[in-house]
Amino acid sequence: MAQVISDQRDIEFVVHELLQAQTLAELNDNYADFNKKTIDMVIKEAKNLAIKELLSINKEGDEIGCTLENGKVTTPPSFKRVFDLFNKGEWLAPTEDPQWGGQGMPFTVAAATAEYFNGANYPFMMYVTLTQGAGHLVEQFGTQAQKNTYLKNMYTGKWTGTMLLTEPGAGSDVGALTTKAVPNGDGTYNIVGEKIFISGGEHDLTENIIHPVLARIEGAPAGTKGISLFLVPKFRVNKDGSLGEFNDVICTGIEHKMGIHGNSTCSLSLGAKGDCIGTLLGEENKGMKAMFMLMNAARLLVGVQGFACAGAAYMYALDYAKNRIQGRDLTEIMNPDAQTVPIFRHPDVRRQLMVMKSNVEAMRTLIYYVHYCIDMSKYAATDEEKAKYQGFVEVLTPIAKGYVTDRAFEICSQGMQVYGGYGYIEEYPMAQLLRDVRITLIYEGTNGIQAMDLLGRKLGMNKGKPVMDLFGEMQATIAQAKDIPALEKSAAKVEEVVNKLGEVAIHMGTTAMSPKMLAAFANAHPFLDATGDTIFAWMLLWRGVTAVQKLAKAKKKDIPFYQGVIKSLEFYTQTVLPITLGRFAALLGTSTVAVEIEDNMFPS
Repeated sequence: MAQVISDQRDIEFVVHELLQAQTLAELNDNYADFNKKTIDMVIKEAKNLAIKELLSINKEGDEIGCTLENGKVTTPPSFKRVFDLFNKGEWLAPTEDPQWGGQGMPFTVAAATAEYFNGANYPFMMYVTLTQGAGHLVEQFGTQAQKNTYLKNMYTGKWTGTMLLTEPGAGSDVGALTTKAVPNGDGTYNIVGEKIFISGGEHDLTENIIHPVLARIEGAPAGTKGISLFLVPKFRVNKDGSLGEFNDVICTGIEHKMGIHGNSTCSLSLGAKGDCIGTLLGEENKGMKAMFMLMNAARLLVGVQGFACAGAAYMYALDYAKNRIQGRDLTEIMNPDAQTVPIFRHPDVRRQLMVMKSNVEAMRTLIYYVHYCIDMSKYAATDEEKAKYQGFVEVLTPIAKGYVTDRAFEICSQGMQVYGGYGYIEEYPMAQLLRDVRITLIYEGTNGIQAMDLLGRKLGMNKGKPVMDLFGEMQATIAQAKDIPALEKSAAKVEEVVNKLGEVAIHMGTTAMSPKMLAAFANAHPFLDATGDTIFAWMLLWRGVTAVQKLAKAKKKDIPFYQGVIKSLEFYTQTVLPITLGRFAALLGTSTVAVEIEDNMFPS
């Protein structure tokens, strides 16, 4: 079986030809060294590490998993060695400031490395990415003393980090949390509470684990308004930076999960003995503001995880289909002397592979584009441009998380189908990919919550300006494509759904603010689907425009690639967009059945 988890040529196409990441060096002195040669070298090194090390321990992580004994979690045997090797290469904080142990690379380039790493072994990568997220909180909201104590140790992988939000009685309803913080009078707090579903909450990879914890200070307002954020290390840190005594953070259990077995998902007890000390991170009662910053980044990360699983599933399925010999070509089915052929030749398998190809290419382009928008939101030439790109990040995040992971699960399922019965057997990669990817639809805000975020917050954000700016970008791509004879038909179909999306978005937004609000939100997920279809169509059209432009001077070896880009566009516009128009018709009807049906009409 080929050790190919990502389409290297398509990565190069998106990074260099579509987004032109090498030009980011002109915007920011920190990116000055990231010319095309350097970018290619970075991505190549990430690919080598991903395939040689992370992929090689993926199955072990799945089969052995994590174990808990006497409050201590043991990760799969090979994880510690690879974790140390990963950090030796300074891969934990690729986009962070070098003064804190980061590489300072563009987010656009980091997206490509993340695809390889997560496609190879995303349960392992969860220890890495959660640490990066926790470090962001310290960097953004910490005091100088907190930064000096924690940041470099976290960004270099000496210590890891987590995110403690969820409680047994407060899942997505964070405002219902009961963890409390009692002031000690010296600037520290006693933290008491229970947290569950904590990824990487306890393990043996590092000497210390730093937990950002949401808790309520005694006397604080109820709900989210009274939530503060605290830093709670597993071991206290002395003034000289050495480790102090155990901080009463006890692992009381690990979840036995459907997938991601290599990552320890823990329940944690804080302050059971009354001796868990935390320090305030940011301002009192402003914890949710800080945590939302982390959640937005985490949601984009989950989109990367789902996409990386889908990308790996496609590459595995393609390799299998080309090498699995079974059945005669349909045109030779009645010929007893006809030879059997690879299943790659069978029309239905080719249809499945085209579904996978077109969706994965659209996913890659969207995920990388959102990371490019992050770069531009920081370093674009004017404040107006920075605000525009930040708006794109905000609007596209629920799509990059929610819609992408919905499709990613379907793509992994298609990959299993290509394998047939072998796909259902654990010896082959599809079963694990399908199990692992399923959680991406759930954590960091279920995809229903992403849909509600798109409808309830993002449509009307800043009086609708980010959404209108995004429509402007889509229309500009359509205008380019309409001037290219080879793309005229596809452009017309994309234009039709973009225009219809505008109509439906106004309808859904208006309905959400009317007495039919509940019906609007009952249709929020179908709206996310239709919006995602449209965004994918735009991504594929953009790719098509670029491919046609490149074909004129393409080397012989690149011609099939560019032609394949155009075929993905044609397939998507011909097979998906007619369904999208049906979705729009249903949304304009805004079914009220889900909210009108009486409770007693469900089985008792």
